[in-house]
Order: sequence, then structure tokens, then C-alpha cells
Amino acid sequence: MTDPLARYHRQTIFHGIGRAGQEKLLAAKVVVIGCGATGTVIANHLTRAGVGELVVVDRDFIELNNLQRQMLFDENDLHAALPKAIAAERKLRAINSEITVRGIVADVTAENIEQLIGGATLVMDGSDNFETRYLLNDACVKHGIPWIYTGAVSGYGMSQTIIPGETPCLRCVFPDVPPPGTSPTCDTAGVVGPVVGAVASISATEAIKLLVGQGELNRGIIHLDLWDVSLEQFPTGVPRPDCPACGRHRFEFLENESGTGAFSLCGRNAVQIRGRKVSLETVAAQIENAATITARNDFLLRFSVPPDYEITLFADGRAIIKGTDEESAARGLYSKYIGA
Repeated sequence: MTDPLARYHRQTIFHGIGRAGQEKLLAAKVVVIGCGATGTVIANHLTRAGVGELVVVDRDFIELNNLQRQMLFDENDLHAALPKAIAAERKLRAINSEITVRGIVADVTAENIEQLIGGATLVMDGSDNFETRYLLNDACVKHGIPWIYTGAVSGYGMSQTIIPGETPCLRCVFPDVPPPGTSPTCDTAGVVGPVVGAVASISATEAIKLLVGQGELNRGIIHLDLWDVSLEQFPTGVPRPDCPACGRHRFEFLENESGTGAFSLCGRNAVQIRGRKVSLETVAAQIENAATITARNDFLLRFSVPPDYEITLFADGRAIIKGTDEESAARGLYSKYIGA
């Protein structure tokens, strides 16, 4: 009779995991918020490690420049115009058909974050912006769900393991969201691909240790710089009694329900518009004579309009409008071609 854990043999013979640890992994549910550079590496590791249920949430679609560092995607996914969450789900299922993998195409907001992380044993940060991370921190602290922050830019990366009630949360360490333009991003400072893999692998290992209940967890912030060759761990102390989130239980980001709206995507000359659910088929028919459709599938509709705009519309009504960073202009294009 075949051993049901044979796939994980090299992992179960490791003293820190064993068969008991593997059973805990198979019983766990992990939600990965964001499936870009760090998110793809984390999801890949956890799928191969045998996390029983993996949910990947991402709002975006695959672009050519993603292939340099987003390890789950290839040119076929690019040509198919797939959302990242859908492409990731397909790849991860092909890697391990014995676990449950679900990709969700969604923009993470105050309105849906609690539903998205519901029932999770652990939440992993694979996002690319601080607004999402502070929202994630609020939701996880409120519901007592551990989460792991991961960031990579330029030649360095950082990881922080957050266990509500035991370790400082994100707001204990960084009370306020950095003002726009004050922190480097991949679009402004670039990023070296192997740096992403290295720091995301640290976070994935933290996840495995936390889920199996063995090993020494990171109780601070790990800062890894592969370009200048340094690895440091900064202590973060204990949870702050005056922390708005874990000290006072005031979840300001979670309570700021955003509804519909528009915001510029840093460094991309693009604006995201949040709208209401639409029929992609209906929109395709109504724009047929006014736009050039360049991609169309069950998940999105992409079309170009004069003079030089590209609109990618998702079934939930969101649209990413490339060719402008002006929210008012993007709103006008959305209204003109999709509707109010």
C-alpha cells in the first residue's frame, strides 16, 4: 500500500517536521494576499510543502515585466491574458493535486478582507503596498490570526512574523502608513529577482514552523540585503499597550470602508477604478465599434481606445486604465466606455 505521505518523504524525515508536523500542514488553511513577486514564491513553497488548503487572492493581471521575478508565471500565461490568481491556481494545482487550491480575482478592501481570510490558520502577505498591509494587520489582529509580512525592493527584503497577542503587530513597529513617495517601490527602485526568492523563502519557512509548531520563530524583523551581503535581525520588543490595533483594538483601516473609488497605481501610469459587477459580454458588445478588443476570456476584457489608453475590465467591475495617472481622466474613460 502506498504511503499517503510519500510525496513529502524528504520533509517528514526532517526532525523538525516529522509525520505529525506534516499532518498539521495538511490540516491547515493558508491565505496568500497578493500573488506577485513574493506571493508566487510563498505560494509555490507552501503548495509543495503540503498545506491542505491554499487560497491565493490578487487583483491584477500578468504583464511582461512580471516574468523577471514572479516565479509561477510564463509566456503562455501572458499571451492568455490571465489574471494572476487564476494562472497561479492552475500552476499550483499542477504542482500538487492532493491539496485544495483556490485563486480569487479580487481587490482586497475593508469590505471583503474579513471574508477572504475567514477560517484561515495563517495569512501570508504577498502584497505590494502598505495600505493593504495595514488593512491586513487590522483584520488579522481583530480575529487573532497570525500573519507574516514580506517585502522586497531593490537588492533587499524584510520579513516579520506577527502573532496577535504575542508579538508586536505592524502598527506597533510602524504606527503610520509611510506618506506616498517616501518609500521605494519595485517601480521606482527596481528589484533583483533572487532577492525576492530569498526573503519570500524565509517567510515561507516561518510559515511552516508556525503551522507545525516547531522551530524558533522570528520574533523581530529580518532584513536581508543580498546585493551588499548582510543579514540582520532587529528586535521589536513586546506589543505596545498604546498601539491602536493590538493595544486599543481600534481598527481604523478596517473601519474605513472604501466602496467604489479610484486610485493611481504607483509607477505604472495607470489608475484602478472600483465599479459594480458587470457582464463582460455586454460591455464587449457595446464597445465593439468604439474600441479595439485585444484580449477576452472568462475573467477579463482588455481593449484600447484613442488616443493611447488601454483598459482592462474585470467581471467584478474593476478596471485598470493605463495611459494616465489622473484619477479624473480615468473616471471619465470608465464612464464613457463601461458606464457609471
